[in-house]
Formats: sequence, C-alpha cells, structure tokens
Amino acid sequence: MSFTFKEELKKAVAETEAVVYSYLPEEEGHQKTIFQAMNYSVKAGGKRLRPLLMRETFRMLGGEGTDVEPFMAAIEMIHTSSLIHDDLPCMDNDELRRGKPTTWKMFGYDMAVLAGDALMIYAFETAAKALKQGADPARVGRAMGILAEKTGIYGMIGGQTVDVELTGRPVPAEKLDFIYRLKTGALLEASMMIGAVLAGAAEDEIRKVESIASNVGLAFQIQDDILDVTGTAEELGKPVLSDEKNSKTTYVTIEGLEKAREDVKRISGQALEELRELPGEKEFLVQLIEMLMSRKN
Repeated sequence: MSFTFKEELKKAVAETEAVVYSYLPEEEGHQKTIFQAMNYSVKAGGKRLRPLLMRETFRMLGGEGTDVEPFMAAIEMIHTSSLIHDDLPCMDNDELRRGKPTTWKMFGYDMAVLAGDALMIYAFETAAKALKQGADPARVGRAMGILAEKTGIYGMIGGQTVDVELTGRPVPAEKLDFIYRLKTGALLEASMMIGAVLAGAAEDEIRKVESIASNVGLAFQIQDDILDVTGTAEELGKPVLSDEKNSKTTYVTIEGLEKAREDVKRISGQALEELRELPGEKEFLVQLIEMLMSRKN
C-alpha cells in the first residue's frame, strides 16, 4: 500500500465517518440510554468499509451531490446492529470488539438487544431522509428495496440463521458458501449496488457491481477466517481463535490455510477484473480492494 494511497484512504475514512456521525441521534430525553448505546456502538471504530464502498461506487458511476449520504449512514447502522447481536452471549459471546468492551458488556444484555434493534430500524428512517434532500424518488425507492432485501431473510439475516443453526456441527462446503455470501456478502452488495442506483447507472452496470461486491464479500470473509488463526488479539482488537472456541466450521477448517490464501487472491482477482470493465475513475476502489485482501486486521 503506497504512502499516497494511505493518505487518501485516511482522508476518505474520516470523511465517511463524519457523514455517518452526522446522522446519529442526540443523547437526550427519557430514552437517552438507547441513544448512548447506539452511538457507542457506531463510534467504537471500524474500517467504514460499507459506506466507503457505497460512496466510491456512486462517484465512479457519475454520481454527484449528497443523495448518497443518508444511505451511507444507514448501511453502517445496519452493519453495527449485526455486530451488536453477533457479540451477545446467545450468539458468539464475545466481550471485546475493536479493543473495547462489546455493547452488551458496556450496557447490559437487555440494552444491547434493544440497541441492535434500534439501529436496524433507525437505518431505514435515516435512508428515507434522502427524499427530503431532493433525491430522485424512483432511485431512492429502488435503493430502499435493495437495502431491505440484502439486510433481511434473503440477505444478511438469512445467512446468520443458517450460521447459528449449524454452530457446533459440521458445515458442508456449499452451506458455508451460502452463509458467507449472505451474512457478509449481502451488505457489501447492498453498499455498492445502492451507490450505483443512486448514481443512475444502467441495469447491466448494477448487476456487474453486485457480482463484484459478492466476490469482494466472499474473499473478505475468507481473509477474516485466516486472520482468526494467524492474527493476534492486539492486531485484531478482539479475541483470536474465536471460531475454534465456538466450534465453528470456517473456510480454513474445510480447505486449509494455504488453499484459503490462494482463494482470497483468486476471488478478489475476479472482482478486480470485473471492476476494470466499468466506466469511470476506479483506481481508488482497485487499491481499496487490494488492501482489504492483504490486511492484518
């Protein structure tokens, strides 16, 4: 990763984070505890990958203005909601995320459940604000549909369902692929597809963007599996060997470490090939995807 790209990425993440934070609720009123739990969770750090991918896809395909910003905040709220619930004692039972106490450890099990639910609903309330900003209603409607589908039973939650049901049991390779493509890939698909839709991209371009994001998501999750067995708690900001502790089948346990590493390169390479077929300036996106596949955390 070049010094120039590091600086560009740092600036882009800061800008993206500022957009997300601008849509968070004020911590006041009788129910301020839920606002505090929501904001704590969103502000706990992270790569801001999904809103960043959304913005860069929007720009690459000719999008201008702020139409995309409510959706950038919304996708990060949904992602954070899923992390809150993943960490719960009834799920992965993790006490540390990004080097900080998880939401349930900080606010209690009950408030963490509510915070996750609240962020999921508030995400759609936030996305709808694009209409007040004058965004094209048809594009916003399509984007809202994508956001709901990729979040729900045919997307992230569908993948989480199969993942939870098979915890502690052997997972066939085809079901693991299904889990990864929905649990991780679906929100990445939503991010890039929404960016394309709001930019007014052609239908074939939107489909290509979906395919790119699907491969990025799969490679990203395989890299996560690799880091779970090769990384350190200090690098990852969370416990290592979490999958082993929870008796989870992963890509590494099925295919082995070396094959997993080879497949990250192959799958991300496919995504980059398709990306280069799209119009617009894409060098930042290319470098971002390359960085994600060689990351240490």
